[in-house]
This record gives sequence, C-alpha cells and structure tokens, in this order.
Amino acid sequence: MRFRILLLCLWSFGLPFLAQTNQKIEELKSRRGELQEQIRQSESLLLSTNKDVKSQLGDLNLINSQLQERRKFIKAIEQDVATLNADILRLEKQMKQLQAELKEKQQKYAQSVRYLRKNRSIEEKLMFIFSAEDLSQMYRRLRYVAEYADYQRMQGNQIKDKQAQVENKRQELVATKEEKRQLLAQREEERAQIEKKEKQQRALVDKLQKRQRNLQAELKKQRQQSQRLNAQIDKLIEQEIAAAKRRAAEEERKRKAAEQKASAGKKKGDAASETSSKGKKEVAMMAEYTGDRRLSGVFEKNKGRLPMPITGSYAIVSRFGQYSVEGLKNVRLDNKGIDIKGQKGAQARAIFDGEVSAVFQFGGYANVLVRHGSYISVYCNLSSASVKQGQKLKTGDTIGTVATDASGNTILHFQLRKETTKLNPEQWLGR
Repeated sequence: MRFRILLLCLWSFGLPFLAQTNQKIEELKSRRGELQEQIRQSESLLLSTNKDVKSQLGDLNLINSQLQERRKFIKAIEQDVATLNADILRLEKQMKQLQAELKEKQQKYAQSVRYLRKNRSIEEKLMFIFSAEDLSQMYRRLRYVAEYADYQRMQGNQIKDKQAQVENKRQELVATKEEKRQLLAQREEERAQIEKKEKQQRALVDKLQKRQRNLQAELKKQRQQSQRLNAQIDKLIEQEIAAAKRRAAEEERKRKAAEQKASAGKKKGDAASETSSKGKKEVAMMAEYTGDRRLSGVFEKNKGRLPMPITGSYAIVSRFGQYSVEGLKNVRLDNKGIDIKGQKGAQARAIFDGEVSAVFQFGGYANVLVRHGSYISVYCNLSSASVKQGQKLKTGDTIGTVATDASGNTILHFQLRKETTKLNPEQWLGR
C-alpha cells in the first residue's frame, strides 16, 4: 500500500506543471483576444466618402488610431514570445534533468535484474533462507528476500512514473513551441496589415499637404470651437464647485446647530423630542455631502475599469493633451479630453453612478455634465440628450444619442475632471 501511495504521488508530480503552462498560454491568448476585439471594432468603422479637408483629417485620425491599436497588438505579441522563450528554456532544462533521472533509475533497475538472474531459482532462495544458523537469522533472511522483491517492484514503478513525467514535459514543450510558432505567424500578418494602413496614411497625408491652406483653416476653426466649448464647460464646473462648497458649509453649520439643539433639548423635558426631531432632519441633510465623498472614493477605486462612454464599436481618434498628428508636419493638437468615433446611432452612456449637474446647448449640439462626487464626466456632441438636470444615473444609463455630421462621422467628445483638474480619460476607462 505504501508503494502504491508513493507511485500515485510521483505520477501526479508532473501534472500541475503541465496545467500551469496551459493556463499561462490561455491567459496570454485571452489578453491578446481583447486587443484583437478592439482592432476588429475599430476596423468596422468606415472612412468618410467626402473629399473635404475636415473629412480627410477625420479619416487620418481614424487610420492613425487603427495603426496604434495594431502596433500595440504587435508589442503584446513580442512580449508573449519573450515569455514563451523563457518557458521553453525552462522546460528544456527540466526535460534534460528528467531524462537523466530516468536513465539513472533504468541503470539501477538493470543491476537488480542481473542480480536476480544470478539468484533466480526458488531452490537457491530456499537454500539461502534455510541455511541460516538460527531462527533469528532465518527470519532476517526471509524479510530480506521479501523486501528486495518489493524494492525491485518499486524501481519498476518509479521508472514508469519517470517515463510519464518525461512524456508530460515533452508535450508541454511541444505545446509551448507551437504557441510560439503561431504567435510569430500572427506577428507577420499584423505587420502586413500595418503596411497597408501606412500606405493609406501616406495617401491621405499627401492629399492634406497639397491643401495646406484649407487644412490650417479647418484646424483653426476646430481650435476656436474647442476653446469656446471648454470655456463654457469650465464655467459650469466652477459654478458646480461653488454650489458644492456652499452646500458643504451650510450642512456643516446645520450639523453644529443640530448638535447644540440636541444637547440643549436634553435639559428641557418635552422640548427634547421636538429638538431631536429637528436635529435628525438636519443630520439627514448631511447625507448628500457625505454620500458625495463616499462616491468619490468608490469612483477612484474603479480607475482603469470604467466602461467606455459610447455604445457599440468605437475607436479613439483624438487623444488627451498636446500632441502632433502622425504624418503631418507642423500640426499640433491640444485636446482636453478624448474624441471617440462610433457607429451611426451610437448612444452616450454614464461611466459611473452620479447626478446630472448640467445640460446645455453648444453649436447646435447637446452636452451633458454628470457629477460623481468630486469627479465630473462630460459628454459632448450629442444630437439629443435623454436626461435632465438633477437626474440620478446608474453606470451604463443612456445619456443621449451621439450626433453624426454631414461627413458621416459619429464622434463623442468626452472629458473627465476632478473639480477643475483635467484628467486623461484613457487612464480611467477599461478597454
């Protein structure tokens, strides 16, 4: 029984490592699958059929976004290949060690077999036992013969187990090498796709450079519109912050007053009930302020996991901050948020629980501010808003329909603030 238990333990020794490697490969596949899905969604967004500068600039931004997604995917592939190379070296080293151990056990087993051949007859074993000088020696010789037979069986079982471990390790090594081969082939396919995209990019850049004057005029127009929009957003956010501070100061004053009244009420008998009731009401008024602080904390904990603020397929065509447009010289953009291109009919949706603090019109489009404690999310360029000021929202609730312009572009401008501080939305959104 002891030998059977030992055999079972040794047999199962190699299995966790095989499962561990398979799990790692599946994790790598899952991560790449998410990137591939984003590429697929981005590729489903069509280029504009219009030939005006605005449409061509939008197309260039979309192609640049698709190139970034594919380059990110190639980088992930190369990181995974490096991981698999390290695994292959580790597995080959383990394979050599197992093969050496197997050879050693086979040699020991061969020695025991040769010994038994020399003493294989029953008569010889019986003569060895019965030639003992006394009963004690006979018993020891009898036990020796039995234990040696058990020892030989155990050696045979160990050899079988070691052979199984070698085979498991071989399968593990083959699977890892095959995964690496597939990754390298996939990398070459992505490089071919990037070459096609870069060709499209160069063609658009050539067209825009030939229309440099129109391009600069369009950029100036977009810059001015953005400045006016941001000025209005800044004004509304400042008003919201000032209102929040007034509420906090008023609630703090009422809290202190409630505490004083509650203390005084204990000394006035019947008046205590009325004072206590008023105190409870005033303390209840503190709930909104306390809730805001709690909501801010929960919001912060979800950094990097917030949902995209647009439904359906999407591509980020303009990123946060100041940056140069890839392919174009002397074209520098300054974005206070991000621009997300979606499909026609896409809906803007709340990224977190909150309350609508403002709904306003700008340039013929609706724009919405949602407060999440001290954080504010901003949804611009909506053809219509389906919410109103003061309305409570849950994560994923529809805010409005994203507008589609004459060129067929459906673009949501999205910003994220912590009071007056402008944040990079991509660092907060899960992708």
